[in-house]
Amino acid sequence: MNIEALRAQLERWMHQYYVLDAPEVPDAEYDRVFQQLQALEAAHPELVTPDSPTQRVGGAPLGQFATVRHAVPMLSIRTETDTEASGAAAFDTRVRKELGLKESDPPVAYMAELKFDGLAMNLRYEQGRLVRAATRGDGEQGEDVTQNVRTIRQIPLRLPAGAPEVLEVRGEVYMRRDDFEKLNERQREAGGKSFVNPRNAAAGAVRQLDPAIAAQRPLSFFAYGWGEVQGWPDEPPTQDGVLAAFAAFGFPVDPHRAVVQGAEGLAAFHARIGALRDRLPFDIDGVVYKVNALALQQQLGFVTREPRWAVAHKYPAQEQMTQVVGIDVQVGRTGKLTPVARLAPVFVGGVTVTNATLHNLFELRRKDVRVGDTAIVRRAGDVIPEVVGTVATERPRRPYVSNFHMPRQCPVCGSAVVREKTEVNHRCSGGLFCAAQRKEALLHFAQRRAMDIEGLGDKLVDQLVEGGIIRTLPELYRLGVAKLAALERMADKSAQNLVEALERSKQTTLPRFLFGLGIRHVGEATAKDLARHFGALDPIMDATVEQLLEVNDVGPIVAQAIRTFFDQPHNREVVEQLRAAGVHWPEGPPAPRALLPLAGKTFVLTGTLPTLSREEAKELLEAAGAKVAGSVSKKTDYVVAGAEAGSKLEKAQALGIAVLDEDGLRQLLPDAAGG
Repeated sequence: MNIEALRAQLERWMHQYYVLDAPEVPDAEYDRVFQQLQALEAAHPELVTPDSPTQRVGGAPLGQFATVRHAVPMLSIRTETDTEASGAAAFDTRVRKELGLKESDPPVAYMAELKFDGLAMNLRYEQGRLVRAATRGDGEQGEDVTQNVRTIRQIPLRLPAGAPEVLEVRGEVYMRRDDFEKLNERQREAGGKSFVNPRNAAAGAVRQLDPAIAAQRPLSFFAYGWGEVQGWPDEPPTQDGVLAAFAAFGFPVDPHRAVVQGAEGLAAFHARIGALRDRLPFDIDGVVYKVNALALQQQLGFVTREPRWAVAHKYPAQEQMTQVVGIDVQVGRTGKLTPVARLAPVFVGGVTVTNATLHNLFELRRKDVRVGDTAIVRRAGDVIPEVVGTVATERPRRPYVSNFHMPRQCPVCGSAVVREKTEVNHRCSGGLFCAAQRKEALLHFAQRRAMDIEGLGDKLVDQLVEGGIIRTLPELYRLGVAKLAALERMADKSAQNLVEALERSKQTTLPRFLFGLGIRHVGEATAKDLARHFGALDPIMDATVEQLLEVNDVGPIVAQAIRTFFDQPHNREVVEQLRAAGVHWPEGPPAPRALLPLAGKTFVLTGTLPTLSREEAKELLEAAGAKVAGSVSKKTDYVVAGAEAGSKLEKAQALGIAVLDEDGLRQLLPDAAGG
């Protein structure tokens, strides 16, 4: 496949994934073809084009943005602040009056769209290629942000045949709520500054001087208008027709848009979207009405630089002010302690809010929130209400002096509260005992890679915990068929199967049991290393930090997490009760490292092996002392490749890493001759 064909293939896949939300191929296949294109372009740099999919990562950092004068001014539209149906009727009345229509004349056809809460953008295409992207600015001049906008995968870098010679597409750069929450969580985990709302986050990303940073921010785009157009012989006669053409050119357009008739149609659209607003994956602050016929738009014209043929019809605000009357602490299902502001009740985002998250102690301090302050509270969609800031007061902005402190003991179970130096979050260390973490502890303990209790899933755990049937892990092993069968949607056969699964799970291995305890930072590999090093559970429970540091791949953070876990009397009591309930495993002396033939070696598994499953191969390697990683790097010693091995095999070959098949793997393992 040549370079142009590869580019076309990738562009089509990106359009299906990012615009149509209907991916055609797995991520691995996209990555494979992308890497193939990268390799070809690296070998033939003269063939690299600005619109290649590989060029979406951004260019060199800029000193400042260049100024761009818009060929057609980017004007704002009038806002109708009456949030009731009467606001739609008022706009229709003005339009009919300007057009000289009588009451007996037919209703005006309008294009009704969502009003996205983002950053307005002008995209200029010449001969089908994106040549410039500019912000609205003051309407006459904006900033050239082309390098950053190229990183937005929803925006086509070139248009298909039949597009106008010159086309300026206008729309909104925005950030989805789920992407915004993930971005803020990453920022908070890294101790960085979180963003107030998706609009600010989107605007900040677009105006990053370093395009590489902009490329890491999850931005999206919707097209809704146009500026200069040249050479479009088949230009549609309606607003709706132009948006349909934009969709055909590869742009995302509002899927909720509708052509409606008269004031009644506008009011019905406003009400329908208002009811849908909280379920949308992005923020809107209203809807927009535009006269659909372009000829009528031209006839209506402008007044004081605002079009007479369009209006924005608002919804109630999603941010309000209220007083902080207290700060409490909530314990999440994973043990994270979150400070929560208790508020004087305030109506925001369609509901009355009395609590709002402050995320963590450092975020609370950064926002300078104290009891008695007037806070700005935001609620959008299903996102948990949060305090995004406080209103400036007369008190001086001095170094933070809190009237709130994080507790040293968990407010739910009394276990020690810990915070690792590399983290911003405080956590309860009583994972096995804490009522707030009960569901998470049960699900983790029961999963296939831990105790493998088949049939103990989310819904059943919810019933067991919420019904007060299970309060601690050991109580699982006291469940009987009669008690289980009495639960909703639990048949006698299912109850019997679960009881049998619980009985089977009592016979396990030390690594599975350790992993099932849910000790922070102790995954499957670390659990196996601990079991291999100490040979039994009691030495692990009693080991000092210094002794734990002697275990392969256990560093100071992991060692302290293990020590803290077993220092909690509640956790040790649960472990003893589980052993008393009959949970057991083979124990023996620690295995000398010298007897582990693959100690210190790192393997990566890819593809399908003839006789071994991926899990079986992993267990054989780890039993021989090897580490099994998920990705290939320079630190990888061997890649074991089976049928349909993908990009991992290609990367191994490129790095010169030894590649083995199943027979080669077995030759490295103990007792290979016996296979």
